[in-house]
Amino acid sequence: MPETPVVVPFTDDDVEPIAAAFTALGWPGKTPKLYHRYLAEQRSGSRSALVVRLGRELAGYVTVMWLSDYRPFRDAGIPEIADLNVLPRLRRRGAGSALMDAAETLIAARGDTAGLGVGLYADYAAALRIYLRRGYLPDGRGVAYDYVPVPPGKRVRVDDSLTLMMTRRLAASSV
Repeated sequence: MPETPVVVPFTDDDVEPIAAAFTALGWPGKTPKLYHRYLAEQRSGSRSALVVRLGRELAGYVTVMWLSDYRPFRDAGIPEIADLNVLPRLRRRGAGSALMDAAETLIAARGDTAGLGVGLYADYAAALRIYLRRGYLPDGRGVAYDYVPVPPGKRVRVDDSLTLMMTRRLAASSV
């Protein structure tokens, strides 16, 4: 019988296991320093961070930035779901959906719209499909690079900083 994903707030005890798991995959930047920053921001109230477990095993995490670095979201008061990651070997067991449900529930307690950004190369295809199925739509400003909308004709690098920013209206009955 599959284990039910359990989402809980991120704690100091999660830093080393998360960093080790994602560093072992060769994912750049997933260092203890990043996760300590998330904890500091969580303590200050500028970010909420959640982890998901399948049984005793840490499967992934997500954060909610209450004040987005993307100016259109920030100006509109739209929190941003950021850095959703589930370990590849533990995907397709509901962990990502459980994290998204929890993040949207946190946001719905404060407002009616959630935002996020998704990368634009093949590694993000599954995430983009999930976001579209959940009802996220592009915000209408085109692509952004480092949280700045890219003007027509400008050349940009296709990497993790190139994103399509999306939003979804949250209804109390849908979260």
